[in-house]
Amino acid sequence: MSTTPLMPKATAVWLVENTALSFEQIAQFCRLHPLEVKAIADGESAQGIKGLDPILTGQLTREEIEKAEKNLEHRLKLADPKVRVPEAKRRGPRYTPVSRRQDRPNAILWLVRNHPELKDAQIMRLVGTTKSTIAQIRDRTHWNSNNLSPMDPVTLGLCSQIELDMEVEKAAKANPEKVLEPAPTLIPVEETTSEDALATFRAPRKEEEERIDADSVFANFSSKRSQDDDEDDGR
Repeated sequence: MSTTPLMPKATAVWLVENTALSFEQIAQFCRLHPLEVKAIADGESAQGIKGLDPILTGQLTREEIEKAEKNLEHRLKLADPKVRVPEAKRRGPRYTPVSRRQDRPNAILWLVRNHPELKDAQIMRLVGTTKSTIAQIRDRTHWNSNNLSPMDPVTLGLCSQIELDMEVEKAAKANPEKVLEPAPTLIPVEETTSEDALATFRAPRKEEEERIDADSVFANFSSKRSQDDDEDDGR
């Protein structure tokens, strides 16, 4: 628990103006030098600072102040807070369910192959593994290397797509030279259905239709028929 009051200088201003406490008592409670408290009382310091009532903030009780005013040897003590604020827990490695731990090597292999720009620390955050395991999979010295197959950690449920995208974006900014070129994809629908694209398909057909006229059709038909008649006469 903190032993320093909230806004100590403003608290000292209020205690100087509203109590009969000695400079030493106020200095001890607010963690200030007695001469600084004297300067506040003389108006030489903390000008423009509005006093903060420690009773309203729950840092002192009126009984504690009265007790200290009667006994100048008494040292003020902070009141116990009514609400306990839990301390922030230090974030450790990501917890991976037991049922998913066997999939971690496959996820690490996928990340190493598809995102070489990721640092070991980023992979550790994403799938909850160790640096030595990542090194073994990179060097193919892992005990199960022959049976590993790369699998997307998002699909395996080891991390979310947002977390993966954030780590990849950070790594890409730090190491742009390691980012793999995107694989070729299908041509967008907008391009294949545009007027220019359709014109390239229609033009050859139109030219072929212009070449075919009635005379050529009947000429071919007539030559075919005369050929059949000659064969019948020959019989």
